[in-house]
Amino acid sequence: MSLARVHNFSISLDGFGTGEGLSRDAPFGHAGEGLHEWMFATRFWHQVTGQSGGTRGIDDAFGRQITPGIGAEIMGAGKFGPPGWHEDPEWKGWWGPNPPFHTPTFILTHHPRPSIEMEGGTTFHFLDTSPAKALETAREAAGGQDVRIGGGPTVIRDFFAAGLIDHMHIVVVPVLLGRGVRLWDGLEGLEKDYEVEATSSPGGVTHVTFTRVGL
Repeated sequence: MSLARVHNFSISLDGFGTGEGLSRDAPFGHAGEGLHEWMFATRFWHQVTGQSGGTRGIDDAFGRQITPGIGAEIMGAGKFGPPGWHEDPEWKGWWGPNPPFHTPTFILTHHPRPSIEMEGGTTFHFLDTSPAKALETAREAAGGQDVRIGGGPTVIRDFFAAGLIDHMHIVVVPVLLGRGVRLWDGLEGLEKDYEVEATSSPGGVTHVTFTRVGL
């Protein structure tokens, strides 16, 4: 069976995966881009965004693992758009006409709408269902490849709580947010089911991977 994977998900030292006060002008709320600067500096990110240069090394190597073997993505409503996006029939996500997913992409929302076919192979589908049912649907669409659980923190936490995550890469960033949405609440003891490894980067972040025991 295909795996459910999380990659490049950044959290603060106090466990927040996004800030408070999300809006169209502030997709991560008061956190700004501070949780993701490690990735923006890499050669991987520069290539994705059509730039030259970028850093190599540990951060770049981890960043690149997000794509290989992925056949579908699941994300929450908060990743797809700001609060209230479902009231705008023209909203098609943050990423322009050619989103970076290039696979079937499933948005978990209480406000489903018809699917949206975008350029580059991405089609957005909107589901109001449980994590287990969403993963079953995404696996069918993935054609035997893995499914990426793209976030935000609430969605990842819900999939963890349901025992559905096989591999997760978390990036602990040395900032304190103090408020927002925390990743770990209610997941006490989850490490018992996973092999956990931590790798420090010269850039100041720590890459922590959780791989289900027995995989």
